Amino acid sequence: MLEAKSLRKAVVPPSLLENPSPANLQSTRLALHVNGDGSSCCVYIASGCRIYKVKMLRDSEPDVGWKHGWCIDGNKQKAVCNYCGHRILGGGVARLKQHLVGGYSNGFGIRMEDSSVTRGKESLLIPVPAQFQAWKAMRKLHSSHLNKEEDNLVELPFSEPQLGDQHKSSLVLSDFERLTYSVLPRDSGVGEGSWAGLCFSPSQWSMAAVARSFCKSIDVYDQDIHLRSLRTLWYPSSLSYVGSSFSANGSSILAIAEGCQLSIWDLRVKENGGCVQRICGSIGDIFYAVCSSSSGAIAVGGADRTVTIYDPRRWSALSRWVHCSKYEITGLAFSSIDPDHIYIQEVDYEVFCGQWKESKKVFSFRGDSNWLGFSKCSNRDVLGGWCDSGSIFVADIEAKEH
Repeated sequence: MLEAKSLRKAVVPPSLLENPSPANLQSTRLALHVNGDGSSCCVYIASGCRIYKVKMLRDSEPDVGWKHGWCIDGNKQKAVCNYCGHRILGGGVARLKQHLVGGYSNGFGIRMEDSSVTRGKESLLIPVPAQFQAWKAMRKLHSSHLNKEEDNLVELPFSEPQLGDQHKSSLVLSDFERLTYSVLPRDSGVGEGSWAGLCFSPSQWSMAAVARSFCKSIDVYDQDIHLRSLRTLWYPSSLSYVGSSFSANGSSILAIAEGCQLSIWDLRVKENGGCVQRICGSIGDIFYAVCSSSSGAIAVGGADRTVTIYDPRRWSALSRWVHCSKYEITGLAFSSIDPDHIYIQEVDYEVFCGQWKESKKVFSFRGDSNWLGFSKCSNRDVLGGWCDSGSIFVADIEAKEH
């Protein structure tokens, strides 16, 4: 079972980012990176021709005791109880909690929560305010990279979740500290240079696959080298590499959501253009999201508000969570801690975690407006979202102790 360890909300001041680029149906303009020791989280957001890097501390949550009291003149060694007004002139929050739980004669007997997260109705998480540790505009790209009509460009940190927009003039892969690769669109004679989805290989850091909607094509790159193009039957909207436990080579199998179909592609196969399997959903119910777990299970969701989990070895449905969301599903991600849990993003501003085998919602949280970007860290259960209002939400999830 999973539970939320923390949910933080920080607001981007209008002076730093006054008018962000407008949102799309698939909110992919955010990526997360958690440093090695897990103490801080970097949020990358894309707007216009810039990438902004926001650094937030993960271990800076206020002690749960401060929900029931406040410090005197900013001195955390001195506190006042919210309920009886008792003044503590030494010992700080530890002494305040002793007072609250009744450890002394003047104790109040209030049960202390195990988590610093406040919950509302139906397990809805309430965020706590947070401050940026650092804010940096990574780069403004040279105008020669941009065409006159579509003046937006997105950069992508290697080995991170997708970050993109549907109206971009070229693809840039970057880890910001070392190398940057720029790739012009392959418009297939259509003249459409945007992408509808992007994913990185879980086993090869420099390999990326890009879905272009109007062209009905998937382009696979290794750094700035084009390896192969795949031609889909319908307009692709999302794609994901399939977990390495299903394929000996985690860089060879792609799951693609195209129209109302889920298609599986093997980059090592030439027959049928590389397509090895097609699974059709309900006619007219478009798939907007697809993801893969570490065990190889594949999840799809979309306009029918249903999440379906497929077993890639038998191509049969393991589970179907019918009408799990209120609106269309535009984002999916399996938990890195427990693949039996999945994170589901709706088209409006809600995200929830659920057990897909039992069709049971565990917890949820909401942004304060529609998502411009939303993503899960590739190897940790850290979720990040960027709202149209300028707010950035970061949720830290952990396994619940029994």
